Amino acid sequence: MDKRVYLLTIVSFVVGMVELIIGGLLDLIAIDLGVSLGQTGFLITIFSLVFAIAAPILLTLTAGVERKRLTLIALLVFCVGNVIAIFSQTYSMLLIARIISAMSGSLLVVLCVTMASNIVAAKYRARAIGIVFMGISASLVLGIPIGLMLGNAFGWRSPFILITVLTILSMAGVQFFMGRIDPKPAVPIGEQLRTLKNRKILLAQLTSFLFLAGHLTLYGYLTPFLKSVLGMNGTWVSIVYLIFGVAAVVGGGIGGSLSDRFGTKPTIIAVIVAFAISIFSIPYTTFALPLFLVVMVIWSMLSWAITPAMQSYLIESSPETSDIQQSLNNSALHFGIAFGSMVGGIVIERTSVELNPTIGGLFIIVALIAAVFSMRKKNNTALVFLEQKGVK
Repeated sequence: MDKRVYLLTIVSFVVGMVELIIGGLLDLIAIDLGVSLGQTGFLITIFSLVFAIAAPILLTLTAGVERKRLTLIALLVFCVGNVIAIFSQTYSMLLIARIISAMSGSLLVVLCVTMASNIVAAKYRARAIGIVFMGISASLVLGIPIGLMLGNAFGWRSPFILITVLTILSMAGVQFFMGRIDPKPAVPIGEQLRTLKNRKILLAQLTSFLFLAGHLTLYGYLTPFLKSVLGMNGTWVSIVYLIFGVAAVVGGGIGGSLSDRFGTKPTIIAVIVAFAISIFSIPYTTFALPLFLVVMVIWSMLSWAITPAMQSYLIESSPETSDIQQSLNNSALHFGIAFGSMVGGIVIERTSVELNPTIGGLFIIVALIAAVFSMRKKNNTALVFLEQKGVK
């Protein structure tokens, strides 16, 4: 397989790292900029929201631009966004930096996936796309611990300095190692959305959205939870996030193995049920740190164990639109991150961070219901009639 796929994976990792990196720095940013924890958490929400919306729009608008050139332009804009974050002295300035980074980053992720599929032989295409998505998944779970360790040691701006340096190195890698890649006709947004008329697909995408929303309701505010409920200091919080990141990456691999062995449907249902139990249990384990850490490891492993199974399920459900479904699922995940971090911010502002796990768990229950209905076979007369009329 073409080694340039790994370069694109590095680019996707750097981009993805920015999204949740603020999660571990909430209190540091809030104190420095004089805003509340809820307002600081909104910086995650706005990034994820812009990321989810901008990707299909920008891809359509730039359909005619040569891919390598477009990647370099997007990396430059992404770099500018992070430089603005470094020098932000006000909340508004940092908010603008997040929007710039999200717009350019969303385009970069889609470009990495499409370029990876173009530079390899057809037999390696699925594997190449999977490797790029692995970079995105790893960045989402490792971004916070990396940011937290740097932030506690050198201040909250230091992670953005690291990301800026990595972005410049990525630009050099793309410039010197990537060849010219001509664009292919983009699938119109309307055509992409029309695939959601399929009930199974719509509910599967909704499952991803709700699952991530429930997860981020707590995970986006894990730092204040650890500090206020368990009384942890910065060092311990860094350790917890590092454990979480490693466990989540391992969980993604385990999820893929379970899906291959037992099938996508049983894996999805089992993971959601186990995840719900773990997140609901968290508030009742804080009296004993070892017990809390055990439950947290289970929670973190399950948080990304569902992703390989869900992507496989989408391909199985609609193989003719598999590429579109992967793109839509990426948007669904980021909409979930945005919504969950927003809800988590509201909870922490109006009640207490101790309620975040319970509220998050409620979303997981609804995700389970959506998954069950997505997998349920349609066997009544009315549904057969609709199927015949073209409503799948």
